[in-house]
Amino acid sequence: MTKEKLLLLDGNSLAYRAFFALPLLTNDQGIHTNAVYGFTTMLQKILAEEQPTHILVAFDAGKTTFRHSTYSEYKGGRQKTPPELSEQFPYLRKLLDAYNMQRYELEMYEADDIIGTLSKEADAKNLQTIIVSGDKDLTQLASDNTTVYITRKGMTDIEKYTPQHVFEKYSLTPLQIIDMKGLMGDSSDNIPGVPGVGEKTAIKLLTQFESVENVFQHVDDVKGAKLQEKLRANEEQAKMSKELATINRQAPIDVKIENLAWTEPEADALFALWRELSFKSLIEKSDLQVAEAEQEVALDVQIVTEFPEVTTPMAVHAELDNEHYHDCDLLGISLTDNKTHYFMKMEDAMKSTTLQTYLQDEQIEKYVFDVKAQKAALQRYGLTLNGVTSDLMLAAYIDEPAQSLDDPSDVVKQYGYTSLVVAERVFGKGAKRQIPPIEELAQYVAQKAVAIFETTSQVEAALKEKEQFDLYKDIELPLAFILCEMESTGVSVNEQRLVEMGTELTSKLEAIEQKIYQLAGTEFNINSPKQLGVVLFEKLKLPIVKKTKTGYSTAADVLEKLQPEHEVIDYILAFRQLGKLKSTYIDGLLKVVHPDNHKIHTRYQQALTATGRLSSVDPNLQNIPVRLEEGRKIRQAFIPSQKGWKLFSADYSQIELRVLAHMANEKNLIDAFRHDLDIHTKTAMDVFGVEKESVTPNMRRQAKAVNFGIVYGISDYGLSQNLGITRKEAADFIERYFESFPGVKDYMTNIVAEAKKAGYVTTLLNRRRYLPDLNSRNFNVRSFAERTAMNTPIQGSAADIIKLAMIQMNRALKEQGLRSKMLLQVHDELIFEVPPEEVTTMQQLVPKVMESALELSVPLKADAAIGDTWYEAK
Repeated sequence: MTKEKLLLLDGNSLAYRAFFALPLLTNDQGIHTNAVYGFTTMLQKILAEEQPTHILVAFDAGKTTFRHSTYSEYKGGRQKTPPELSEQFPYLRKLLDAYNMQRYELEMYEADDIIGTLSKEADAKNLQTIIVSGDKDLTQLASDNTTVYITRKGMTDIEKYTPQHVFEKYSLTPLQIIDMKGLMGDSSDNIPGVPGVGEKTAIKLLTQFESVENVFQHVDDVKGAKLQEKLRANEEQAKMSKELATINRQAPIDVKIENLAWTEPEADALFALWRELSFKSLIEKSDLQVAEAEQEVALDVQIVTEFPEVTTPMAVHAELDNEHYHDCDLLGISLTDNKTHYFMKMEDAMKSTTLQTYLQDEQIEKYVFDVKAQKAALQRYGLTLNGVTSDLMLAAYIDEPAQSLDDPSDVVKQYGYTSLVVAERVFGKGAKRQIPPIEELAQYVAQKAVAIFETTSQVEAALKEKEQFDLYKDIELPLAFILCEMESTGVSVNEQRLVEMGTELTSKLEAIEQKIYQLAGTEFNINSPKQLGVVLFEKLKLPIVKKTKTGYSTAADVLEKLQPEHEVIDYILAFRQLGKLKSTYIDGLLKVVHPDNHKIHTRYQQALTATGRLSSVDPNLQNIPVRLEEGRKIRQAFIPSQKGWKLFSADYSQIELRVLAHMANEKNLIDAFRHDLDIHTKTAMDVFGVEKESVTPNMRRQAKAVNFGIVYGISDYGLSQNLGITRKEAADFIERYFESFPGVKDYMTNIVAEAKKAGYVTTLLNRRRYLPDLNSRNFNVRSFAERTAMNTPIQGSAADIIKLAMIQMNRALKEQGLRSKMLLQVHDELIFEVPPEEVTTMQQLVPKVMESALELSVPLKADAAIGDTWYEAK
């Protein structure tokens, strides 16, 4: 029988530690995820290593606790929780629910007190207990049965505090930790202690006198007149500080250890959340088994070698062996009218003339899931898919953009269709994955086709009811065919130029390396944090900013703080930047150039972001860095596919700010755009109260950060990080912005009020984003939802406008019989390849179409450029 083991987690502390330990990560919907990801990796490691039988995650219930009655300034001065973290707490709670872990909070008490009370009960029962926190205060709970795990660097590097370890580290017992806090205080909790007494002095006093009380009983025996004076002047404060630092181990909790039994996570719920948060690597590594379908209905599937001659509308589903549909195997194809179900192996499908005729016929309606993937994959097998009038994935995306859309089984469940078995059940997972026998495969693929057939009409009816059917039929569905063509066409790459750039970067890196050696006075491995730390902090004697378990921190934020201290830091940062540029982008792009046509075929994810933005993957061509000149030069490798042709780029100018001006009806912004003023200079003039001539480059830079930050719902924390200023300065800047542009402030207020009533916001073309957290009782959760309500209509409308422009451009190219091709969409930019005789036509046509895509109260503006490479056309 497994011996019982209790795991107690300090929810708030670990969430904070994860948030600040990892860079700001977001999922495809723009939701920050770094705290949840860090928490998850820590949890996975602890569960694997400790295999607990009982678990509780404790949270703080609020800002006010019983300690505030003792000292009103307890935890005072703490900065407000960054909204980028606050928005993650609901997902953290969803994560714990999916893990089937109980969570608990108690009004007026902290998580520490809940953990302390339960660990005391466990101690009394001689039960082995593991406490995990980022807060060393909990080390006071260490005992023979209880080990306190404190996270250090990152989230999976853990220091384990037993009574022995506490003594080795501090020469104190765990209980004396509270005496140490009483004497030295704790700035993080605003516990005052005795001013001027630090950790070393506190330990020295406690080694001699054992406790705070005993120190004061023998204060005359303390060495040093000044120290005696400090102690006498702060006796009550020290005793109060000890009281504040003492965890209450008799909190009135109503949860018992026997009720905390834990077995395993709810795999379906956990995988769904991980998919929503884009934690794909966790899914791939997990060995959890998903649940079986609620019910299974066996279909009478006809496995045929020749397709019958039919003309009825059908759902069509070709099963892909992987998501990379430009380079994947198709396992088979199923067609159904919901009465008769057919399945064909691909070798038979390729030979079937009746199937080819059916799929090609534009007059026969077909229903699919992800028309872009289906059309591209079938095309590789010589099959042309026409006549698609419905795409369940796109319809479901518009109906509820936050739902998981990876597979038909994810979608149909949301609409009550429960008889579709999950893929892992059919194919297995990870190393155990294999293709099942033909009968089982035919049943599975046909089930998908039936699910698509049955669910599509339901979702489309919902879109009609919400007046979103036009968005689906007139924008998203036509766009899917355009994107499919763009993906298939690809963009030509001059591989030799990429190789040359790689060589140039290597030379630059070698030169920078020698300069670093010269300035450092020694040769060492610059990529080794340990060796770099020794050089910077021991040899060059630079001030130590942060230490890690293995030595000195040399993270980017640490190096940036050290820039004024020594010239070598600039070279080290440049070395890292150029090194990443070479490995990630130069070498990375070379790996994905198709060997036959020397092109890169990116894939566009159309049904991913909550705002409607397209995203590019495999590779992500929207993410090529352009701030560094070396990054911009990567675009020199992108060339036309035919000799003598040109690349033509057209980029919307400040489209989101123009949409903001229109939606907010802000007079000052509208006037600036109508008079073609530089909007960032105009903002700087208004916010700083200066004339145009007095606007400095730094003023304009700050104004630009605020202009774009407002669109993205930036917080004072986010703006302070961007500009390297304090949160207060950032908050003042945002306030002055709203004073200068009151229409924007009114828009923000009104859109939130309307969204709270409706439960969602809409773009100019009626794309919706549902925001259930707008009415949350949690201030931080509600605040994030409010910022989302403010910025989604702007970002979403801008995304809709460029989609309209792409559809209208595609139509114009065909109507005018032009050979020019649309190759790429990169945020607000469209890139074409153009034959020489069409250059003049395209220079007039493209800006005209883009600028007339949608009529606003301010003019849309598209800046165009042309060249032999993408770099020149920018």
